[in-house]
Amino acid sequence: MLDSKCVFCRITLRDLPSCIIAQNEKAIAFLDAFPLAKGHTLVIPKNHFSKIQNMSEQYESALFHLMHQLVDPIEKAAHVNSSTIAIHNGKEAGQEIDHVHIHIVPRTVHDGAGPIHSMFVKRPYVSAADLEQMASEIRAEL
Repeated sequence: MLDSKCVFCRITLRDLPSCIIAQNEKAIAFLDAFPLAKGHTLVIPKNHFSKIQNMSEQYESALFHLMHQLVDPIEKAAHVNSSTIAIHNGKEAGQEIDHVHIHIVPRTVHDGAGPIHSMFVKRPYVSAADLEQMASEIRAEL
């Protein structure tokens, strides 16, 4: 199922131009039109899913398999030794397009970006008891 209003669905349908790198039956990868670094690639499922937890195992497997296949070639082509692999899962998490997508961003020591912890200016204090309580709540939801 595709959403004709979704930019990523339109790329999948070839209604919008893109620089496609690779694809499999259920996922497609293309260069980001607004890259954070040379080689910044997006990997998306070919069906419209807003969040990871809405995907079937078949789509998850195909998406992550394609991502796994691409990381090394992207790093080599970008002449880097590292990359950040990121998924923003929902609007509040910074997801700008309501379609699951994995960012593969080639990284260098001098690129000005930092680790994920540098994204959060306001970090909560979490005690050991808080950690155990959260773990217990998560396990209860499984």
